[in-house]
Amino acid sequence: MTTSGSAVKAKRSLPARIAAGAGGGALRVFLVLVGLFWLMPTFGLLISSLRDSSDIAASGWWRVFTAPAELTGENYSRLLENEAVTSSLWASVAITVPATVLVVVIGALAGYAFAWLDFPGRDWWFMLVVGLLVVPVQVALVPVSRLFGEIGLFETTLGVILFHVAFGLPFAIFLLRNFFAEIPRELLEAARLDGAGELRLFARVVMPLGAPAIASLGIFQFLWVWNDMLVALIFADSESAPITVALQRQVRQFGNNIDVLAPGAFLSMVIPLAVFFAFQKQFVSGVMAGAVK
Repeated sequence: MTTSGSAVKAKRSLPARIAAGAGGGALRVFLVLVGLFWLMPTFGLLISSLRDSSDIAASGWWRVFTAPAELTGENYSRLLENEAVTSSLWASVAITVPATVLVVVIGALAGYAFAWLDFPGRDWWFMLVVGLLVVPVQVALVPVSRLFGEIGLFETTLGVILFHVAFGLPFAIFLLRNFFAEIPRELLEAARLDGAGELRLFARVVMPLGAPAIASLGIFQFLWVWNDMLVALIFADSESAPITVALQRQVRQFGNNIDVLAPGAFLSMVIPLAVFFAFQKQFVSGVMAGAVK
């Protein structure tokens, strides 16, 4: 009876295994198709950035498959000769890098303090930080503009950086505090018994253990600041405007200069993609660690 039951079970499980295998294969094919469909606009932008403006006006980017001779690198040459666009790329770097580094450093220090240091009103201060997460950026544009105008930071790179840091810190503190709180207390106590002070404990123990979460936060902050146009459009002047504002102004000035806008837009897209893929392993580790915890 047992043998026949096992045989019946085996016969029944074979179609189930085949169906499961087919389902898994179909799912992988579906995900690949979704990924290709998602990347199609990026690929179209790349092809458009390599075509002449007359060719772009005459036909769609997919025509390049039948006429590959249309591809040219002259658009990027003209882009590098456009001083407004090239200077805006450096302005984006000058804004994004400090805003990301400051948010990561200050957020990590504050997250460690909220997780492991005892000070008066710690929980109330943390609740205030959590409450700041729901404050939209648009609410602060007018009062912060007036404040920056009074202290001389309006239309400066420093003003844009400080605005991004201020609105990036609540999420950074919330994320890193929750991650640092999961570190075993015994590990920190052992380090303290070995004579480690709080700063050394933070640098030698907490920071290495929190590297995945810190990398994830850095990627999020970098992408948010790099792709921002609203804050930079209000707080930055014409000389310190990032690439997003520079491209918007190119559209307003020239209207149909797609031979400059297409390579500029693709170049502004490639840089954050390169940062993401460079830290992809740490980003996935941080997401998985947060999911498990």
